[in-house]
Amino acid sequence: RGKDEKYRVRMPKLRMVKEYKDKRKSVDDVERNTFKFKKSSEEKSKKMDKEEKLFRETFMYEKEIRVLARATAGRSVPSLRSADLPLTAGEQLDVIDAVQGHAVICRNAQGRYGYVLVEHLNFR
Repeated sequence: RGKDEKYRVRMPKLRMVKEYKDKRKSVDDVERNTFKFKKSSEEKSKKMDKEEKLFRETFMYEKEIRVLARATAGRSVPSLRSADLPLTAGEQLDVIDAVQGHAVICRNAQGRYGYVLVEHLNFR
């Protein structure tokens, strides 16, 4: 034996309670999910900006985008033209502008814009 080992004090290994270990792991997972959430929200905002730019070019819309009302889609309707917004039943829509006739410009949760007939919407 060496001189150093002679004076070394043996410390018992502390046992960690299993519940505490699991709790610590779950806290670490939550922190990781927080960072993922922030990353996805940044990607989502970039996508929304891209959709808004495409909307302004397609519809030649130069006014400020303001939400006039909220509506839900009464039934599912496929889009017949590229300017129409496809709907699914129960989908939440933001009404952006009321245009001539029976159509309004709406935005869905994914950030896509398009024309929707008023008869397909339920206002609360």
